[in-house]
Amino acid sequence: MLVTRLKLKNWRNFRALDVPLREISYLLGPNASGKSNLLDALRFLRDVSKSKGGGLQTAVADRGGISKLRCLHARTDTEVLINIELAQAPDDTPQWRYVLGFKPEGKGAQRILISTEEVWKNGHCLVRRPDANDNADPMLLTQTRLEQIAANVNFRELAEFFGATTYLHLVPQLLKFADKMRGQRLEDDPFGQGFLERIAKTPDKTRTARLHKISKALMLAVPQFKELRFTQDKLGHPHLEALYAHHRPNAGWQSEEHFSDGTLRLLGLLWTLLDGNSLLLLEEPEISLNDAIVKEIPLILQRLQRDRKVKRQIVLSTHSEALLSNPGIDGRGLVVLETGPQGSTGRTLAEDESAALGAGLSIAEVVLPKTRPQSVNQLGFWQ
Repeated sequence: MLVTRLKLKNWRNFRALDVPLREISYLLGPNASGKSNLLDALRFLRDVSKSKGGGLQTAVADRGGISKLRCLHARTDTEVLINIELAQAPDDTPQWRYVLGFKPEGKGAQRILISTEEVWKNGHCLVRRPDANDNADPMLLTQTRLEQIAANVNFRELAEFFGATTYLHLVPQLLKFADKMRGQRLEDDPFGQGFLERIAKTPDKTRTARLHKISKALMLAVPQFKELRFTQDKLGHPHLEALYAHHRPNAGWQSEEHFSDGTLRLLGLLWTLLDGNSLLLLEEPEISLNDAIVKEIPLILQRLQRDRKVKRQIVLSTHSEALLSNPGIDGRGLVVLETGPQGSTGRTLAEDESAALGAGLSIAEVVLPKTRPQSVNQLGFWQ
């Protein structure tokens, strides 16, 4: 199942957004155009869907309250709304549609109340709120049906889909020094602090097969790299070790704290791509990687899609000219975010842009230049 369309109203810097999504979607736009905010709308539905430790109130509170979520351009319209469609393939008629609108109560404790919640399956409405029960007891409007196990039995498939969403923006320093930092870890560990623990919890046979496959990729991408293995120290803490064709024959294995940032980010990306079938959100996967590696990322994603029995949807944000120069990118999966006086908007390729891609030009040549700030050339004269 895939998210095929996402509509947002008053969500962060989007006054109104309506964009299609495909098996692999690329979010492109200047800084502060809303790429991360669009990804966070999908993460928000994941957090709402959790029956344990989640839900609407927690999802809003974890983001600093509704004042941090509501678009500044909304003015007197206090409602935030997410409307999402899902189907088996990008061009299919939607199988599911979920609509969630919410706003502050407006008095006292400033609770978040549901202004609308709808669940549609194959064109039939399963839930429409507020309903008679909500009108009789407004406290019911503090919780979505999506997060309630007793209430979502007819659309639990939808709740499980949202709840399984994976987000990755691996920060190498958190992985390298996780034991020393011992800081509070965010739920779902989006920045990789518990990455080694996730590897440790993977069944031995699966872990060995994945690391072997990843080793082959690292041998192609990392100079002198020879082998990767999983180990545990005397205290039982998990580690990854790499062997390099070093100028010192007895240099031995190096643990993850000695890996380069780029090696760790590539390793984390490859592991995550192999781990599960859920919706995957990637935040700028090109960071710390050599441009030659970055250019191959679209082909890696496409190859993994072809080899899977169950296709995994991937939505990623990027600024990378190298990544977008790959001619294998399907232009139909591009979402261009643009800023304006009323907030950010989103669009797909214009006809002339599609024609240029069809003529052999790349997205980096056709679309990327349009996302650059108009006065960026003057930045070098700043003092």
